[in-house]
Amino acid sequence: MAVRIRLARHGAKKKPFYRIVVADGRYPRDGRFLETVGTYNPMVEPHEVTLKNDRINYWMDNGAVPTDTVSSLLKKEGFYEAVKSA
Repeated sequence: MAVRIRLARHGAKKKPFYRIVVADGRYPRDGRFLETVGTYNPMVEPHEVTLKNDRINYWMDNGAVPTDTVSSLLKKEGFYEAVKSA
């Protein structure tokens, strides 16, 4: 089972809102997932990102791989620096 940390799109047409979820790579983008570990709202300025750092660490320690988009969001939020210092 290839576990991925990725975005699941919600919200109305032309007004996206994303949940950062942990899901099996075989499931569809907006389909079944294991856990919600954050949110991303690109419609406000500046973009609003909330993360559950402890749960993201847990899943990454157990082999979950973030997608490129989620990885860039984590980098912008300083997630990787917080992990190095801890």
